[in-house]
Amino acid sequence: MLIFTKIVNYNNIATECGISAPTVKEYFSILEETLIGYMIPAFTQKVKRRVIQSPRFYYSDVGIANFLLQRTVLNPGSPEFGHAFEHFILQEIIAYIGYFRPLLSLAYWRTTSGYEVDAIIGNADFAIEVKSSTEVQSHHTKGLKAFSEEFPDARLIIVSLDKYPRRTNNVDIYPATQFLSKMWNGDFF
Repeated sequence: MLIFTKIVNYNNIATECGISAPTVKEYFSILEETLIGYMIPAFTQKVKRRVIQSPRFYYSDVGIANFLLQRTVLNPGSPEFGHAFEHFILQEIIAYIGYFRPLLSLAYWRTTSGYEVDAIIGNADFAIEVKSSTEVQSHHTKGLKAFSEEFPDARLIIVSLDKYPRRTNNVDIYPATQFLSKMWNGDFF
């Protein structure tokens, strides 16, 4: 099923389609070159945990995925809304890095046991998780906490739909509008 973002495994896709893995990789390359989508690499530095090393593919415009799935409405609280919200925040981070910090790297982090962080900025300087929740709970911080066990100097951030910024368990929680405003003002990276 086609969704907003997907970890790319060329061999699995090749098997499903009946073509070779190099052909699949070339097709993804064409999607990137024509600006239909882009890859975010995996953050592969590891200390203790085994990490996923495949990149993630994002469409440049979530309207493509919505059109192909004949989806007209994204209801708040739905998985689709959450994917679109994550996509929006990542697009903004990518734009900011492209305009102001082109040498800064962006990656995602996922362990084989399922811990995940949506955006790792630089050399584990910032770990950002995007949640479409209107009130971030402690269970939303699991991926960030696991990441901080391996990279204790990383600044941990959750971008959400919370009304007010706050700090809990060493994690800064920002409403999306405030996070974007601070980022575009150069307050983060």
